[in-house]
Amino acid sequence: MAMYIMRIFKSQLMIVWSWGFNSPKAIANGLSFKVQGFKFKGTVEVVYNEGSDLFDISFIKCGKIIDAVEGVYIDQLVTVIDNHVEKVDNYNERVEAEYSLI
Repeated sequence: MAMYIMRIFKSQLMIVWSWGFNSPKAIANGLSFKVQGFKFKGTVEVVYNEGSDLFDISFIKCGKIIDAVEGVYIDQLVTVIDNHVEKVDNYNERVEAEYSLI
């Protein structure tokens, strides 16, 4: 399942890279990885829920789940994580200020 989730992420690499995605590891029925986004820095766990045929996502900081989203469809996986990890209201301005070479 971890490799399956990685294939989903690879289809939208630019977005995944914007999270500061690193240290992926397989977990029971899913994938765990670290992120350093504008909104969230910590660990994200994506677990496939066989009963619902959907994904459950946990956002973990200092070993505690601080947010969770259940019942995520495969085509929404990257978007849901992006909205919790990276997307802020003034995203374009933040990116420009953080990474501008001018």
